[in-house]
Amino acid sequence: MSEHAGWGGTTPPAGWLPPARPPEALPGLPPRPTYREAHRIRTAPLLSGAGAAALWFTLFGSLGRDLFGYAWWTLGAAVSAWIAAAVLTVLGDRGAAAGVALASGVGLSITAGVVGARWITTNDWPLW
Repeated sequence: MSEHAGWGGTTPPAGWLPPARPPEALPGLPPRPTYREAHRIRTAPLLSGAGAAALWFTLFGSLGRDLFGYAWWTLGAAVSAWIAAAVLTVLGDRGAAAGVALASGVGLSITAGVVGARWITTNDWPLW
């Protein structure tokens, strides 16, 4: 009985390819390297960094009495959060640094959206 008896003949159907052997099974070749992140980012530090930065932006944003103050306090909070994220990246937890950077980007873009909306509706740049 031939190997391909189920096909009604000795030749396989058009387009059929025999199963390929994985590269590890080839004789004489070294195994493929496996690359892994030395310091993986976990979920808990990422979320704690994002929560801390969100609280930081809320506290700084609440110091402003109007849009002018809110925008400048938020800009100051963003710069200090970026410095903290850089220090955390080098000396601390990279997951927390990523969370701080993520929340900083969201907080600064919310502020930019509010300033832009005011600028569009009043034709007056609110930060000077």
